[in-house]
Amino acid sequence: MSKIEYDGPILEIENLSISFFTRLREIPAVMDFSVTVQPGEAVGLVGESGCGKSTVALGVMQDLGVNGRIVGGSIKFKGRDLNKMSDEELRDIRGNEIAMIYQEPMASLNPAMKIGKQLMEVPIIHEGVTNEEAYARALEVVTDVKLPDPERILKSYPHQLSGGQQQRIVIAMALMSKPALLILDEPTTALDVTVEAAVVDLVKDLGKKYGTSMLFISHNLGLVLETCDRICVMYSGEAVETGSIEDVFDKMRHPYTQALFRSIPLPGADKNARPLVAIPGNFPLPHERPNGCNFGPRCDYFDEGRCNAADIAMSEIAGDDRHSSRCLKFAEIDWDAPIQAAKQFE
Repeated sequence: MSKIEYDGPILEIENLSISFFTRLREIPAVMDFSVTVQPGEAVGLVGESGCGKSTVALGVMQDLGVNGRIVGGSIKFKGRDLNKMSDEELRDIRGNEIAMIYQEPMASLNPAMKIGKQLMEVPIIHEGVTNEEAYARALEVVTDVKLPDPERILKSYPHQLSGGQQQRIVIAMALMSKPALLILDEPTTALDVTVEAAVVDLVKDLGKKYGTSMLFISHNLGLVLETCDRICVMYSGEAVETGSIEDVFDKMRHPYTQALFRSIPLPGADKNARPLVAIPGNFPLPHERPNGCNFGPRCDYFDEGRCNAADIAMSEIAGDDRHSSRCLKFAEIDWDAPIQAAKQFE
């Protein structure tokens, strides 16, 4: 299939809501979520486990399973609504225009097939190239992901490679058709720290080489800081703050972003000058979210009768580059004030 030519944003997610349906109830997993990825841009999606990051990615891939459903909003890829595409159109786009790298590399590789054959399948199926051309391209991408002796690697089975090598092969497979959008769902979770750093550098370099836009899903703020141009912070199914890396890291305008940054060690930070502070309270269950602001019960700045009165929409922050916050009080809070423990949990 030929690539879709389009001059606008690669990915536009607008007011997306995704729910999972059980016998008892509808469970909203993602609500009123919006993000835009421009050509060549890397956007980081961060938040605690269970906040809906991976659900957004599966929504983009239209792979929500039998009980998952998009109940509101739209996901547009190069201007076309993915939710309105036929199964055949989606098959053409997956792996060809949109590729996804999952958390566990072994789950993405067929243990009974040699690496070379698995890589060659991608351009043969999507572009109809010859075996010789597919092999040459596989050799090229394995070299690009900095694996030694690429010819031996192509003749190997997955179990003959280490976890770090398998993850590089999965990255190579995702790049075989030079996709316009690459979704990375916690790609370094199963790797040790040294291999993790190498894989992150590799993703950055390959993104620039292939001009691929990236949606980088992680709970590791340090990785997002090093890899991405923009960031979207999620909490309990909602985007609570979006903006450029510089704006969100230096001028955060949501209490959850502030609490998240205070609770996680960042690269180069002085642990004595900046002590870590745990976020009080617990993450709400999807069917037990509070009224108004989802972060309200854990927030140092919570205002009874105001923050829990009604649903809160994203508000743009004047003067910044596409910087928005889902907080009614962002203009009133002194963001440079010393850290104070939340009294309601003492």
